[in-house]
Amino acid sequence: MTTLPGHDRYDYVPITRRPLYDWPNGTRLAVYIGLNLEHFAFGEGLGAEIAPGGPQPDVLNYAWRDYGNRVGAWRMLEMFDTLNLPVSVLANSAMYDYAPELMQAFRDRGDEVLGHGRTNSERQSSLSADEEARLITEASAAITAHEGTPPKGWLSPWIAESLVTPDLLAEAGYGYTLNWCMDDQPVWMRTRAGRLLAIPYPQEVNDIPSIVARKDGAAQFADMIVDNFDEMLLQSRSQPLVMGIALHPYLVGQPHRLRHLRRALHHIVHHREKIWLTKAGDIFEYCNVEISNLIM
Repeated sequence: MTTLPGHDRYDYVPITRRPLYDWPNGTRLAVYIGLNLEHFAFGEGLGAEIAPGGPQPDVLNYAWRDYGNRVGAWRMLEMFDTLNLPVSVLANSAMYDYAPELMQAFRDRGDEVLGHGRTNSERQSSLSADEEARLITEASAAITAHEGTPPKGWLSPWIAESLVTPDLLAEAGYGYTLNWCMDDQPVWMRTRAGRLLAIPYPQEVNDIPSIVARKDGAAQFADMIVDNFDEMLLQSRSQPLVMGIALHPYLVGQPHRLRHLRRALHHIVHHREKIWLTKAGDIFEYCNVEISNLIM
């Protein structure tokens, strides 16, 4: 029998065979928003495309992405304030130099900032181990310098990992990663530097796969958020779950999409008393301190 290559980062445990526990206040569904604040190189490198890119400099796609930092994120910030929603900010460290006012605005709200590489124009998976470690160190140092505390969590640009990324994150002091989308509960991962918590981060309720890849409309993406929430709220009657909502301002910060996103988030806020509306870092702290031995 052929043995397939594996990773040995976590064990297979069906979700029907897990210990039971509650989130704070006796809730069973934790919901957080992962807001990606990203900056891109002009005339080179990677980046999402609203239309097939031409020769560099690709002004159309660069400017479309830049709309998110100049306009979309500010409209979303107003919406988050109105709905009293906490946010987990997944920030390229280049954002501190490019859009310091935007980073300050989320800092003033008390939102969490996670490591999200230096820029989404590069993938850390294409680097050597030393170069990847340097990337993590540089991004982490920028966040620590501006936020006053080191980031607890990491999301790789493009969800790109090398074979040693979890090891490097743990060695750099990270407590959790959002890279692995294999579950609806947090899962402890093994690394050579100890354990690392994988917190669910969606690749379905995520505007890039939905809007850029599948070409879903604004209403369709909002309906996806509502339907996912309603179903997970129902499922959570029998076990604790985590629902993340992954957003990018250059996509859902566009006026026609923002209107539908607001509708979906208002639906979630309407159920505030039934859920734990929180940040990814708070999920990590609760798992690490309160229910560490119950996480599979």
